[in-house]
Amino acid sequence: MMRRVEPCRAIGGSVRVPGDKSASHRALMLSALAAGESTIEGLSPGLDVAATGEIMAQLGARRHLEGDRVVVEGPVDGLRASPQPLQCGNSGTTMRLVSGIVSGIDGTHRLEGDASLSRRPMDRVAVPLGLMGAHVVGDGPKVTPPLTITGSTRLHGIDYHVPTASAQVKSAILLAGLFADCATSVHEDVRTRTSTEDMLRHAGVDVRSVDAGVGRRVTLIPRRPAPRAWRVPTDPSQAAFFCVLGLIHSRGDITVLDVEDSPERTGFVTVLRRMGGDLFATASPSGVNLRARSSTLCATEIHAAEIPSVDEVPILSVAAAAARGVSAFRDMGELRLKESDRFEGSMALARLLGCRVWSEGDDFFIEGLASADAFASFAINAGLDHRIVMSSAVAGVAGHGCDIDGSDTVRSSYPGFFDDLARLR
Repeated sequence: MMRRVEPCRAIGGSVRVPGDKSASHRALMLSALAAGESTIEGLSPGLDVAATGEIMAQLGARRHLEGDRVVVEGPVDGLRASPQPLQCGNSGTTMRLVSGIVSGIDGTHRLEGDASLSRRPMDRVAVPLGLMGAHVVGDGPKVTPPLTITGSTRLHGIDYHVPTASAQVKSAILLAGLFADCATSVHEDVRTRTSTEDMLRHAGVDVRSVDAGVGRRVTLIPRRPAPRAWRVPTDPSQAAFFCVLGLIHSRGDITVLDVEDSPERTGFVTVLRRMGGDLFATASPSGVNLRARSSTLCATEIHAAEIPSVDEVPILSVAAAAARGVSAFRDMGELRLKESDRFEGSMALARLLGCRVWSEGDDFFIEGLASADAFASFAINAGLDHRIVMSSAVAGVAGHGCDIDGSDTVRSSYPGFFDDLARLR
């Protein structure tokens, strides 16, 4: 779908972004794994989370709506293999975390994804899950989907060092660890988001974390999660789009409400403040409210360790394009393994805006234009990547408009994005 995004003279107001995708996936999974009824408020409305919900139902959980809550009933005798393929859509989180769960369920499980997901490597979960006793088969040495997983209720606990920081890989191992015969430990050299550990603890599972430098060791003692009432916070990675828009627009003043404020999720706030952004946080009932006002931004150096998931890099590339000077994005190789090649996609977007852009290994550089008013009008094919769609839209509104091919991809994470954007005009 092609969408025209027009610039506007001023933008302001408040917006509440959808429920956090990370927490939404995990709330559905832990509720399905528990014996009995759990409730979830604030679930993300995107297609990615819907895919997880459908898979939990296929594996034997029951769910229904009660007003604005989702009620999930986990079977007393546990989840069971489905005779039908488990369709993960465009969601890497779904495929990797479900891989961990079905590794502990007897039987053969087939996990499928769309064209984009089918290009993403799953060897990072296949290797540790194999060490635990599951058998994971995919395509080629990178184990790309579709996956065939032979699960076992007799998994072994492992002590595993994650080669590349990834909350999804850590989570897959911990979820498989629920079925293991002894404790499972995961070591990460860079601390990633703690959604899984925090939510497992809330569900009564013994999970212990010890920080070591910038890294962390997480140890889980196996047991079945208990039913819980879950309230999903709003998604910081979605808040980043509106924060950048408020900062780079010449007449911008946007407040994003009730944003989760855990340090592993708000690295983009630190980066934008370092660039000179007028970005302030005030306490709210469910985290913080972030107010972003028109600012003159200066270039900075951004390391992947500041933003472990690197999800906010495409929109930070737009901020860098509006800044004065050369911004350096360091150790960003992980971007190549997302819904699209976001390493190239982020550079391509900045180039379309009129910036000089280049790369050296896993680093890339953007020489900013000192103002979004200097952005060129542009057309882009988003390549089935919702974050490239939303980053392009922000650049178009703050600059001189754009045409986005593939704009409907936002349905995977934020179906109401363009409606919320329109309300701020």
